[in-house]
Amino acid sequence: MDQGKIGKFLATLRKEKNLTQEELAEKLNVARRTVSRWETGFNLPDMDILIEISDFYSVGLREILDGERRTDKMEQEMKETVLKVAEYENEGKKRASIVTIVYSTIGILAIIANMVMTLSDMPDTFWTGFLKGSTLATAIVALFVGIAYATGTMAKLFMFKKRLLKREGR
Repeated sequence: MDQGKIGKFLATLRKEKNLTQEELAEKLNVARRTVSRWETGFNLPDMDILIEISDFYSVGLREILDGERRTDKMEQEMKETVLKVAEYENEGKKRASIVTIVYSTIGILAIIANMVMTLSDMPDTFWTGFLKGSTLATAIVALFVGIAYATGTMAKLFMFKKRLLKREGR
């Protein structure tokens, strides 16, 4: 909080109402010197007086504490920023959903392929055993990766990796 900026804003508000420091002090039941200290940024009004000032000047407390008026442009920029952040979050979630579906589908197809090979009358050779093991391993890995994406664990792993690489200077 910038007390000087708040003080200048309070002085501007008072001048817009064409009041002297003494007139404002009378309305707020404080000393003229107190108003002067607020406007120079030496002191800040107590919360109960801030609320009175906010009502008197028809400005929000946030505006007083920020030391500036909120314009429609600022409000619009804030809305646009919030929308962009929400859109960014949705894109990330959409991507994670697609990856989850792809890995889950691969896992299910691998399980089906493994079951077909197991239930069919294929001779037990090295290659059929290799294919059965490969499809089972593929199914397990794909399902675990799909679950990791769905729960957000994969994103946490990527962030951890980034932190480690930055720490090592890579």
